[in-house]
Amino acid sequence: MGRPRWLSAEEKRAWTAFRTTATLLHQRMDQQLKRDAGLSHLQYEILARLSGAPDGELRMAELACAVSNSKSGLTYQIGQLEQAGLVRRRACESDPRAVYAVLTDEGTALLEGAAPGHVALVRELLIDVLTPEQLRALADGLGEASRRMLADGDTSAGCL
Repeated sequence: MGRPRWLSAEEKRAWTAFRTTATLLHQRMDQQLKRDAGLSHLQYEILARLSGAPDGELRMAELACAVSNSKSGLTYQIGQLEQAGLVRRRACESDPRAVYAVLTDEGTALLEGAAPGHVALVRELLIDVLTPEQLRALADGLGEASRRMLADGDTSAGCL
C-alpha cells in the first residue's frame, strides 16, 4: 500500500470547505422543507426525482440509486410518503420482483408548493454567492468526482 499521500494545505482547505458546506446545506434545506412542507430533504428529493421521470414513476432500485440511498432506506421513505398519500407503489407487469414508486396528484401538488421556497434557499445559500466561474468549476469538479465513483463499480447503493 505504501506511504499515505497526505493532503496539502490547499487540498485540506478544499476538503474542509466541501464537508462543512455540504453538511450546512443539508441541515438548512432539511429545516426549511420540514417547516414549509412537512418533508425531509430526502423525501423532497424522492418526490422531485419522481416528478422528473416519465409518467411520474421510477423502479425502486433506480430511485434508490438516484437519491443515493439504500434499498431498505428507500423502502422506509416510500412507506412514509405512501401513508401521507404522496406516492403509491405499483408492481411491474413484466417482472414480478420489481416495484415502481409512482407520484400521486397529492405528491405533485405538495412538491409544486414546496419547490419555490426550496429553490430560493438553494439560491440564497449557494448559487447566488458564487461567481459563474466558481459555479462552473464546482459543477465540473464534483461531476467528475461523481462519475469516477460510479465508474469504480461501487454497488453498495445498488446503482450498478
